[in-house]
Amino acid sequence: MFVAGTDTTATTMEWAMSLLLNHPEVLQKVKVEIDNQVGSGRLLDDSDFAKLPYLRCVINETLRLYPPQPLLLPHFSSKDCTVGGFHVPRGTILLVNAWFMHRNPKLWEEPTRFKLERFEAIDEEREGFKYIPFGMMRRVCPGSSMGLRVLSLALGALIQCFDWERVGKEMVDMNPSLGFLLSKAEPLEAICSPCHSMTNILSQL
Repeated sequence: MFVAGTDTTATTMEWAMSLLLNHPEVLQKVKVEIDNQVGSGRLLDDSDFAKLPYLRCVINETLRLYPPQPLLLPHFSSKDCTVGGFHVPRGTILLVNAWFMHRNPKLWEEPTRFKLERFEAIDEEREGFKYIPFGMMRRVCPGSSMGLRVLSLALGALIQCFDWERVGKEMVDMNPSLGFLLSKAEPLEAICSPCHSMTNILSQL
């Protein structure tokens, strides 16, 4: 679980930071939320997550647009069955295309837009099982809870401790590379500087 979650978490963080750098107003709003709810006297921790709904929206929308595994792990039918009106014979290998489902205009309004408002409703992320970056039901990724916690801590700490900006005026390239893991075609490059309010904390690390 630790090995499988390393690349996927790092890849999702890179996508999230790329989206935030292309949407500086969202980045600023997340930073204000963390500053107001956590402050500068300590690093955020697990107990803060309930007070940081906008950070969670950023993570959910990142996972919707760029699921680290666009094709979920294969499923194998052990017996004949019918799914959604389709007959599935025994021995069929099924690949679920999370990338397509997350960008399907029949399921999502403005599916290619980075739109955090869609996840502000408490249960919307699971409505109709249309949001499945970790799979679902009995086949859900066993490390999903850990992955979300690590991702929230790491991304939140980067935003809390540093000021970020793009290297130039150009938008960050959001083209994905081809492969089993959905990584960026061009690795993210950004400029960061320590927040003055966090200098004491950073000096102790």
